[in-house]
Amino acid sequence: METHTTDPADTSVPPSERPEEETPWLTAREQRLWRAHLEVAKLLDYQLSRELQPHNLAINDYEILVVLSEAPERRMRMTDLATATLQSKSRLSHQITRMENAGLVLRQECPGDRRGLYAHLTDQGWETMQRVAPCHVRSVRAHFIDRFSPEQLDAMYEALAPVAEHLRGLRGRG
Repeated sequence: METHTTDPADTSVPPSERPEEETPWLTAREQRLWRAHLEVAKLLDYQLSRELQPHNLAINDYEILVVLSEAPERRMRMTDLATATLQSKSRLSHQITRMENAGLVLRQECPGDRRGLYAHLTDQGWETMQRVAPCHVRSVRAHFIDRFSPEQLDAMYEALAPVAEHLRGLRGRG
């Protein structure tokens, strides 16, 4: 029987495909951090979503409004918007349809690309963004940012930035 060990830092073998005996189980300290991260992510998403409901927006709607509001000419190719919002093209298409029906965005054809489409922020979408953004920022501040000292904010960023960079590097694989 042939066996081998895999270097945990070797990203050529996805962790899910490694033999069970090579599983580097989480320590109690690591488990505590991981579970706290999951709980914070879910609770924060829940609270921010709840506070967007009176504005008839879901958190994903708001994210699309933000991304489009920051894009040149307030428009973006649908494929790029899907990438920017970490959504599948299919899921984004359904969401854009709902947002179109609400008058927030408009699909436009891409000149020179018959299959390409832009999502364009409408004037109503821009007005909605301007009205809702201050409320959302106050929520983010109250439920997240203001929970940390300036030093903790820097430490959190320094801790999370490499994880985000690693995960961005894995996008598109497989």
